[in-house]
Order: sequence, then C-alpha cells, then structure tokens
Amino acid sequence: MSRFYILIILLCLISGLVSAQKNSEKPKVDPDSSGVVNSMILPTSMPLLLFDDSNLKEEKKEKKKKAKKNIWFGIKTKKSYTRRELRGQEIIEFFNYTDASRKPDPYIRDVFWFDQAEREIKKSGYEVGKGYLLHGPYERIINEVVVESGMYYYGTKHRTWMLYDSKNILQDKNHYSEGWPRESRVSYHDRSANVIEEIIPMQYGLEEGNYFYFYEDKQIAVTGEYEYGEKVGLWTEYWDLNNSKAIRKREVQYQEAAYTKNFRPYIRAEWDKDGNLIYRKNN
Repeated sequence: MSRFYILIILLCLISGLVSAQKNSEKPKVDPDSSGVVNSMILPTSMPLLLFDDSNLKEEKKEKKKKAKKNIWFGIKTKKSYTRRELRGQEIIEFFNYTDASRKPDPYIRDVFWFDQAEREIKKSGYEVGKGYLLHGPYERIINEVVVESGMYYYGTKHRTWMLYDSKNILQDKNHYSEGWPRESRVSYHDRSANVIEEIIPMQYGLEEGNYFYFYEDKQIAVTGEYEYGEKVGLWTEYWDLNNSKAIRKREVQYQEAAYTKNFRPYIRAEWDKDGNLIYRKNN
C-alpha cells in the first residue's frame, strides 16, 4: 500500500475521532437563560384540602374488616417490612404498599414509597414505575416497642399519626389529610368556590413544609419552603399570565438550613414577562 493511501486512511480516522468527540460533548444549559417553567404544577389545578373528620367513625368500624383483606381506601395492598440495626438498636417497619400507578400530588413535599431493590422506605425521588407507594397502616418498632404508627394514602400521611417514647407512652399526636397537616392555615379568594389564596404549612405551632400563594385566577404566584418556622432554600415568584404559561418573575435565595447564622437573603435572578433574564447575581 502506497504512502498516499496510508495518509488518506490516517486523516479519515483522525477526522472521525474529532467528529465523535464533538458529538459526545453536550452543550452546557444555562438554567437561568429562560424564565419559562416546565413543571407539573404550572399552570396549576388547585390542591384539594379535605379536612373533614365527619366520616372517621364509619372508617374505624370498617378497619378490622379491611385489615383482613388488605384493602385500604378501596385499594388492594400488599404487606411488607424492613429490618435494620442502628447503634445497637433493632428497627423494624411494618407497612402496606400498592402497585397502583398514581402520580403524587405535586404540592406535597414528602411522598413515602418502598424501594424494593434496596429494601428501604424513602420520602423523595418517587417516580411512577420506580417503586411502590405506601398505602394503608404503618408501624415503626424499636427494640420491640412501637414508637410510631399511622396511615398512608398513596404515599402521603393520612388521618392520625401517633408518636411514642421507648416505654410506649404517647408523646405526640398529629392529624393529616392526604399529606396536608391539619394545622395548616388556609385562606381563600372565594371560600364558596374553594379558590385558595394561601397555604401556610404548620406543625407543632411552627411553619414547616411547602408554602404556596395563588393568584385569583388559580395560577401559582409564590412557592417556597419553611423549616422550623424559617424560610429556607429558593423562594420563587411567578408572573400572572392567566394560566397560559408559567414564567418565573424572581427567585430569592434564603438559608439552606434553618437558624443559619450570618446569612442574608438575596435576589438570585429576575425575568421579564417573556421569560428573558434581566438580572442575575454574580457568584
């Protein structure tokens, strides 16, 4: 083979390698380049807060009957458990779960699910088909003593949850409705039409969980998170575009964890109504 043909082959190989390298390099995406939000809660359908205890007595009567068949809230479930040791303590969790497909309520912060591969209960990262939502009764036992019991509804805490000490003496009682703490403060633009204005999550008398504020046309206006009564993480404001699209207006950065000393909140970025970036704080 002549040197000319060898040179041509080498040039083709080099060209192919360079081309493959360019194709493999993914362009960096600037998360602030556009304020347009692609989110399952935007534009939004209003959350439903079902804080009604009128049917609890009837539900209690049916509890024993349902337990025999593992049917909870009309859904067939399976029983399971996890066991682990931590600092010399044996921790066992008994629970029911469902393989029914259901997207979690996007407004709820904590969605509990069973990761069968890792034999572990998790409260974040659930995706349909990835694991199983907890659904039905739950108990956590430490060294043969029940320290927590409650009920799940499609991965969210539901009804009454009880917390006990190491001697099984009741320490606390919390009430939920499909993931919403019943202490939550809810205000309305129109109470008769259930048009919610603001949801302030409350537990133990302090703000705790995801916060929401809505425009009168039901589009989301502000989202954020509370931890132990203090604002944490990114709080986002949105333009009111009559639910035609969702565009961020401003993001304010708060402390990442409650009670962080010497932290001053700051505006991280701002966008106009078309989603064009007009300000971003330089690091």
